[in-house]
Amino acid sequence: MEIKKIYKALILTLLTSLCSAQAEKKALKSVKSPVPSFEFADQLQEQEAQLAENPMLKRFAKERTKYLSDPYCPSYHFVNPEGRMNDPNGLCFWQGRWHLFYQAYPPETDRTHWGHAVSTDLVHWRDLPYAIYPDIEKSSYSGNTLVEQDRVIAMYHGVGAGSMIATATDPLLLNWEKSAANPVIPMFRGARGEAARRRGPDGSPLPYRIHDPFLWRKGDFYYAITSGTLPAEGKRQYRANFLHRSDDLKTWEYLHPFDEGDRFTLVGDDGACPYFLPIGKRYMLATFSHQSGSQYLLGDYDKQRDKFVVSSHGRFTFNASRPSALHAPSVAPSPSGDGSLIAIFNMNAQNMGYPAFRQVMSLPRRLWLEGSDDLRVAPAGEIESLRGKHQSLQPMTLPANKEVVLDDIKGNAMEIKVVIAKPRTSMFELCVLRSPNKEEYTRIMYYPNRGLLNQRRFGRSGPQEGLLSIDSSYSTTSDRVMCRAPETGPVQLDNGEDLTLRVFIDRSVVEVFANDKQCLAIRVFPKRADSIGVSLRSQGQETQVKSLDAWEMKSIW
Repeated sequence: MEIKKIYKALILTLLTSLCSAQAEKKALKSVKSPVPSFEFADQLQEQEAQLAENPMLKRFAKERTKYLSDPYCPSYHFVNPEGRMNDPNGLCFWQGRWHLFYQAYPPETDRTHWGHAVSTDLVHWRDLPYAIYPDIEKSSYSGNTLVEQDRVIAMYHGVGAGSMIATATDPLLLNWEKSAANPVIPMFRGARGEAARRRGPDGSPLPYRIHDPFLWRKGDFYYAITSGTLPAEGKRQYRANFLHRSDDLKTWEYLHPFDEGDRFTLVGDDGACPYFLPIGKRYMLATFSHQSGSQYLLGDYDKQRDKFVVSSHGRFTFNASRPSALHAPSVAPSPSGDGSLIAIFNMNAQNMGYPAFRQVMSLPRRLWLEGSDDLRVAPAGEIESLRGKHQSLQPMTLPANKEVVLDDIKGNAMEIKVVIAKPRTSMFELCVLRSPNKEEYTRIMYYPNRGLLNQRRFGRSGPQEGLLSIDSSYSTTSDRVMCRAPETGPVQLDNGEDLTLRVFIDRSVVEVFANDKQCLAIRVFPKRADSIGVSLRSQGQETQVKSLDAWEMKSIW
């Protein structure tokens, strides 16, 4: 009897919330964005002709010309053509092209719009006009896109309104039509803070939060998780994502918290910017925590109970989310059909005295699983197409405890690939963006057998993991730039496996890929124009450098 009473109370609460939601929707008023908007044809050839004369794209091109010579503007990482930028949204592959959406801040308003860029190779990006404009919502925030056979559906967070739906069917995804049912999952106005997010307009408690949705389809139903935390226990906060279901994208039924068995994330984390996708034979839930940055959970999707059963966890960042680190992910299935994913992240700045390029996009990454839960990562797309002038070193023995400056290899827009014979030294170091007298430099370090014992993979008798680290403590002499504690993540080398580092330097960005097993990324702002040098060091004993290749990287603009 007690259970029946609970169910009746829950049903009554949901029905009351639905009725109140209708009243709440009527209270929302559309406020037109002052940013110019455009209607486009539905055929590709006509769209291209219209874009050639589009005043917004001419404005973007003019703005890009202004800052391409700026020493901190990346030359082959995507940056917003005007204003600042925040989370990437809705990365998708549609009719042979990659579409990247992102939170953009047009100069006419402080209301966030969805910016839009397109690419055929994930490397060369082309600006398109703003895609989604706010109206009843204050701003258009994070969400994803679902590609169906004849349309693309965007579901995103409308600030002050709730979860919103928009659809597009044209070749370049230029024409977005918003649902008349928006917000399809409402959030309720009134009191500020957690109380407003946890209670409906009638004061009844809600068991979920509405923020940053992710949409997918299973069978006859659409499903959406929204991000947040479980109801607070005192001052403790626990990450959660909440599941809703709909058969028409208009009316949504709340089901339950989506994941179970998460023993990995921290107290204080939240589940923002969720992306839930199959990877190999498992599923990944990639999220952003405002406390500890980007991370992911791996597990299985119990489709009978509609639960994500978590079995392991990993990180894309390894310290606090700010400053200078990866921020939020946007993830999409690879069109190759091999079960891999493509991910891109925005990156925070550390230069508080420099408003431009406060955030930029990382290089796109290809993610896949080896075995059941070993995540692999490599640059995605045709990044090698940007390689220009090439220099290389013959195999060499790096002496112990002596820095070796590579006089002929230098630059601030380059790729370096170095292969080190199975490291046995205490620490191998590669310095980039180094000034001649070492007033400024960024350290990339590998420590063999200095990490945790990987008992999950090897048991108690196995080796300790190696550690890869980027240290920006000496990257600049400016007093306006905040240092980031060394970004340090594990790299488990197999017996006899060499260390292979691919280092991408792009003015204010440094990204390091190690053996397809780890990637670290930070922002740096050297003050000196001559901070372009490269050096090597082997701590403790000598190291065999099998090869070192360096390429100047061409601008994508």
